[in-house]
Amino acid sequence: MKKLTKQLLCIGSLSAMFLAFDLGIYHCFTKRCTETESAEFQAKSVEVSAYLPFDADSAIVRHRSEVQLTGDLPVMDGAAALFPMYSAFAHALYPEDSCPYAEGDFLPESAVQFRNTGDAYRAIADGTADVIFCARPAEYQLQYAADRNVELVFQPIGKEAFVFVVNSQNPVNTLTCQQVRGIYSGEYTNWSQLGGENTPIAALQRIHGSGSQSVMESFMGEVPMVKDYDTFLGRAIGFSFRYYVEGIVEKGGVKLLSLEGIAPTAENIRNGSYPVVSEIYAIYRKDDTSENLAQLLTWIMSDEGQRIVEETGYVPYTAAPVTFSE
Repeated sequence: MKKLTKQLLCIGSLSAMFLAFDLGIYHCFTKRCTETESAEFQAKSVEVSAYLPFDADSAIVRHRSEVQLTGDLPVMDGAAALFPMYSAFAHALYPEDSCPYAEGDFLPESAVQFRNTGDAYRAIADGTADVIFCARPAEYQLQYAADRNVELVFQPIGKEAFVFVVNSQNPVNTLTCQQVRGIYSGEYTNWSQLGGENTPIAALQRIHGSGSQSVMESFMGEVPMVKDYDTFLGRAIGFSFRYYVEGIVEKGGVKLLSLEGIAPTAENIRNGSYPVVSEIYAIYRKDDTSENLAQLLTWIMSDEGQRIVEETGYVPYTAAPVTFSE
């Protein structure tokens, strides 16, 4: 009986150890490295229902243009961070019954869809979207279109800062571009090498094919990125677009790093002093000769369209227009 009791106690102790180990792995590593472009994460990051084109309580820029499109409307799709912007385009130009939404998703017949970056690039190549709003693509996304004999056109419509984010308690406030490349290539592994605390660096990445990961790969150039698996005790650094993380910064807990001593403000994006500025694009198929698509693209680059870009939170591609009157 004593032997059986000891065996059960041993099994219970081992189970508790494994449970503690699993929880440690989850909280110290897995939870911190959640695939932030997944559908589950995006559902929390961008509340689609809060930015619907024609909802009475929508948080979009609410402006109705004198230009109105009818008939065969271009189907719009795109990245999570750009959804509030292109939803506002639809509000400005499309009929109110053109974007049906039910049970947490746009219906198939809706002229606005929300598939996020990876699926949006597939949609434009497959012809299930007519124009998508995204950052630059990954090579495999371009290849997906090329394999279908689809040539994509990238029309810049705005500008955005590509930013690096750390915990607000991290004493490091600015890095050089070369230092950031050094972090992600494995040259720097401890914050003390960069003027910070004697703490390992946890260099977090996004999933392959996401807009931010593609821009990061472009930022690195010929310098290869290494995966950082030793992040249990590290103080993290991550990357994204300014618009995407400003709300998190406002709530506290994280801060945006300056690069080369320049903060990623709208003014520094506009005047070109912030060193990593990414264009945001309206992307369409070159063989699409739709009159409505041409009108939509022309309107986006007009003062009205560029005001929506700016009031959504981005820097307009053309000269900064005045805000809408109340």
